Amino acid sequence: AEQAEQKGTGHAVMQAMAQLDATGRVLVLCGDVPLLRAAHLQALAAAPGAVAVLTAELPDPDGYGRILRDADGGMRGIVEHGDATPAQRSIREINTGLMALPAARLGAWLDALATGNAQGEYYLTDVIGMAVAEGLPVSAVLAEAGHELLGVNDPLQLAAAERLFQRRSADDAMRRGLLLRDPARFDLRGELEFGADCEIDVGVVLEGRIRLGHGVSIGPHCVLRDVEVGDGAVVEPHSVLEGARLGAGCQVGPFARLRPGTVLDDGARIGNFVEAKAAHFGPGSKANHLSYLGDAEIGARVNIGAGVITCNYDGAHKHRTRIGDDAFIGSDCQLVAPVTVGAGATLGAGTTLTRDAPPGQLTLSRTRQSSVEHWQRPRKQAPPADPTDETAAEPASGAQSAPQGPAGTKGRPSG
Repeated sequence: AEQAEQKGTGHAVMQAMAQLDATGRVLVLCGDVPLLRAAHLQALAAAPGAVAVLTAELPDPDGYGRILRDADGGMRGIVEHGDATPAQRSIREINTGLMALPAARLGAWLDALATGNAQGEYYLTDVIGMAVAEGLPVSAVLAEAGHELLGVNDPLQLAAAERLFQRRSADDAMRRGLLLRDPARFDLRGELEFGADCEIDVGVVLEGRIRLGHGVSIGPHCVLRDVEVGDGAVVEPHSVLEGARLGAGCQVGPFARLRPGTVLDDGARIGNFVEAKAAHFGPGSKANHLSYLGDAEIGARVNIGAGVITCNYDGAHKHRTRIGDDAFIGSDCQLVAPVTVGAGATLGAGTTLTRDAPPGQLTLSRTRQSSVEHWQRPRKQAPPADPTDETAAEPASGAQSAPQGPAGTKGRPSG
């Protein structure tokens, strides 16, 4: 049901009445209470009496409706903050907005609501006073964890609720055996499964579905999104992994980036400032420094040197590079896909590979090195003197002129 025009909480429930069963109880929730647990709703639904209200005690109840009780402690109504007297505002028990109401009476109560209040709105809380006036029993169910029922009305309250949620997630994970170096600096934004003896350092953000095997270590300030990590794997600090799968004993980072489709078989290693995308590393293969490896099939025990690039994009299409087992790719090589490096092949440093490299052979593509004698590096010319600048025309007082060479030219000092 859509509340096209916002005229208060009572008005919101009015919009849903046509879709409600006329029997039983109506459970009313608030859309701005994100930390609500099922246990709160179960307690509310199980409360005795025709009407039940979920309440909480807050150290700072500013902005919330206050619970009014009679001399015997029975609930007699709710007063909104804007309409409360100074004495009523000192009450710390607040209305969370969650109620259980009899469907048979709710329609009539809503019809009796008026807007004569500070907000000029239809307050749903006014139905509590109506129930009391009719002699119906009203139960006030006090929630144990009041902070879990906080509403969100601005970015400040949203941030506070987020930290409460994250701490709740961290506490739950630690009770199940996860070692968090600082639970206050941990963010879980999805689902986390983990085995025994896993450790996560500070500032780590986990998004989507994360699965960690046994003995996994995640270093500080890493971001993992939809990632599976095998037993004993280590992710070093400041690494970003998305849509990747790591086998047992893998090592990634620091400062590595694994993009979607990257798979590391057992014992593979990705080092600092290496980016991989849709690349499959065989067991024991490694790329330890400063490389881009995209759309690549890399066999077992392959060594990839610093500065290696798989040139996978021709401006219109992506192409794959295939590297066989036990190949050695020297530093600063470019592999122009589609291209294949045979098993056991070696590419010399600086090679630009445009044709397949035979297995077991050394392949090079280098220009002959040469040195040019008497070559001098270009230098900037000094700007021409300004003829109107008299200070530039004559040396300063006490300064000596440079020695003169033949034909009146200035000589160059020795050395």
